[in-house]
Amino acid sequence: MAAVRHSSSDGSSHRGMLLLLLLPGLLALLTTFLLPLIWLVRASFASSAVAALKGGDWTLESYRTVLYDPFYWKVAWNTLYLGVNVAIFAVALSYPIALFLARTKSRWRGVLTALAVAPLLTSSVVRTYGWMVILGDRGVINAALQSSGLTDGVIRLTNNYFGATVALVEILMPYAILAMLSGFGRLNTQFEEAAALLGANRFRVFTRIILPLSLPGVLTAALLVFVLAISSFVTPRLMGGGRVFVIGTEVYNEATVTLNWPLAAALSVLLLVLFGSVILIYQRAMRALET
Repeated sequence: MAAVRHSSSDGSSHRGMLLLLLLPGLLALLTTFLLPLIWLVRASFASSAVAALKGGDWTLESYRTVLYDPFYWKVAWNTLYLGVNVAIFAVALSYPIALFLARTKSRWRGVLTALAVAPLLTSSVVRTYGWMVILGDRGVINAALQSSGLTDGVIRLTNNYFGATVALVEILMPYAILAMLSGFGRLNTQFEEAAALLGANRFRVFTRIILPLSLPGVLTAALLVFVLAISSFVTPRLMGGGRVFVIGTEVYNEATVTLNWPLAAALSVLLLVLFGSVILIYQRAMRALET
């Protein structure tokens, strides 16, 4: 009996210590995320910026504007379209790099991994300006095409969705590589060796063993890149030249240009709903892979 009491007291003290260790993080999460989120939702129901600050009236006018204005439906579609395209191309381009880094036995593996994620050391703003120089009307690509005689005029590679997609793919590729490297733990060369002994060629080994086992890492990378892409503001703003309308740019315009804070808050809530929907789809896909 004494041993049972001693064990239960140890368990209680252990739980108390865990709660004590979690307390700083929970307080930080409460003050930096939960409270601002509550204020954001409250502001989306306000009638004006003043009402959003002081509280008081409640109205659904901002949500009516978002739901019934075709422009915001187009903005939501553009955001989803941009996020899906960036996720597909970033994951497709990052997959061979991540697979090589996960499988290589080279002593330079650490250096190669560092080089793959080294762009994260540079601000996304700087890299976006770099793509503006490369893809601009007088940029490197247009100058090379004109000097080689392949084209007589300027090819519009910026101030459109193409430029924003290219820049976001390059900017978010390091995140995709890191996510896939952490998700490739199920890969085992013994399965591939067994398949090869049974007569499977390299293509069959890849499609039947490597790709299915690496799908959890691929889905994690796609989710991360998609979330970062649809919430991006700087790159669509600069590469789009005011012609790319996504939720991030519209939240900025409504909050700082027109000072319509309730509408900006409603658009932010719409973005959060989009986040939640994608995460639910991701969780169902992961459960399907586990079964």
